[in-house]
Amino acid sequence: MGKPTGFIEYTRSVEMVRPPLERVADWREFHPHSDESELRNQSARCMDCAVPFCHTGNVLAGAASGCPLNNLIPEWNDLVYHGRWREAFDRLDQTNNFPEFTGRVCPAPCEGSCVLAINDQPVTIKRIEQAIIDHAFDAGWVVPQRSATRTGKHVAIVGSGPAGLAAADQLNQVGHSVTVFERADRIGGLLMYGIPNMKLEKFVIQRRTNLLAAEGVEFVINTNVGRDYSTDRLMQEFDAIILCGGATRPRDLVIEGRSLSGIHFAMDFLQSNTKNLLDGNHKDGGDLSAKNKDVIVIGGGDTGTDCVGTALRQGCRSLVQFEILNKPPATRDPDNPWPQWPKVYRLDYAQEEAAALFGRDPRMYSVMTKSFLGNNEREVRAVRTSEMNWSKDANESFRPLELAGTEREWPAQMVLLALGFEGPETEGLINQLGLDLDKRGNVATDENKMTSVPKIFAAGDMARGQSLVVWAIADGRQAARAADKFLMGETRRR
Repeated sequence: MGKPTGFIEYTRSVEMVRPPLERVADWREFHPHSDESELRNQSARCMDCAVPFCHTGNVLAGAASGCPLNNLIPEWNDLVYHGRWREAFDRLDQTNNFPEFTGRVCPAPCEGSCVLAINDQPVTIKRIEQAIIDHAFDAGWVVPQRSATRTGKHVAIVGSGPAGLAAADQLNQVGHSVTVFERADRIGGLLMYGIPNMKLEKFVIQRRTNLLAAEGVEFVINTNVGRDYSTDRLMQEFDAIILCGGATRPRDLVIEGRSLSGIHFAMDFLQSNTKNLLDGNHKDGGDLSAKNKDVIVIGGGDTGTDCVGTALRQGCRSLVQFEILNKPPATRDPDNPWPQWPKVYRLDYAQEEAAALFGRDPRMYSVMTKSFLGNNEREVRAVRTSEMNWSKDANESFRPLELAGTEREWPAQMVLLALGFEGPETEGLINQLGLDLDKRGNVATDENKMTSVPKIFAAGDMARGQSLVVWAIADGRQAARAADKFLMGETRRR
């Protein structure tokens, strides 16, 4: 414990971010580097708890509690406090392949489980994690590490998101020859095309994939396995296969007017924007532009937030975001105790930007979308909604009740559906391999991440369902460990 009285002396400082009206005018990351002395003060708040929950990685009440990677958080907090940055990086590197990703985009379940958060504000774990890895890159400590020997085993990884990249890194380091297949034109999966640039600048992903390539990982882009590369060939050429294709089937909203033009899935909108930014710096405006339009985002969560931030930067005329659930409370409810993830009201980066531009949080709670209305050209022109009331039934389950007389029409020339995902795409690869699915429609795996077909493993959202980047990395590491043991009879991976 760096400073026994640190949690008493120092208060949690708000993350450094560029002002909303400044950052909304560009696509650069909104988190600048923090001052080192302030980071040391923040790390001093860590209490080095006898039984820390920040790195437990449990699932409580359906949400992550603590870090699934079991990061050695109290240890590297102490090292940062003492200015021992190289050792802090070594500790972080033991458990997390890509802290530059999680330090930017993870919602930080570790902070929700911080013991200090029982009656105070948690330690700024995420901010310190990002600072450690950024410091390491700046200092030149992150360099290619090639395995001294090769096993002669060949492993295919299908999908280059966080699960696939983590599995590739782990298996390459123990000497297997690893080939990563990606159907898009750039490596990174949803890190590349699902998370907008202002939240995760794409050079951060490219920097890491360049490092992996220098270490011996082979990347094959623009290749849809099952179509461009046959599954028979995949099974013949590789000794083990890990599927990390994600949960990419978007949940739809099948109501009147759904076929109107101007209604898009969130990921189509986000991918189009990022690709246009990377290909041409938005010189042609992009295929799906919110410029000068009234935009409605249906759904919350990180994806809905990213749609809000993207539409604002594209120059939308107005913006509203519908949430079907009630507005969260300002503090934890009794049925949401620590160390569960706190289900409380937060103003995320994009909602803060919308409030700065339009004068209020764009979210409308307890709203049911009833129909889409179109013009004579079959383009969406408005959304009809009703307000709802959530109440418990005889079984203590919450049920929605539409409130009479609350119907309303909202002008909209663009509607973005951010309703989550229903699971992996089963047509093509999964069906061709004959893989069993679980009751939720995900690829079924055993405790070792192996599917119903020997030598084929699955990790990340494809097997877990829609989840966090940090869970995907943890799953990729677990699948790599299991695949290594399958190939060699034992494993040195943790």
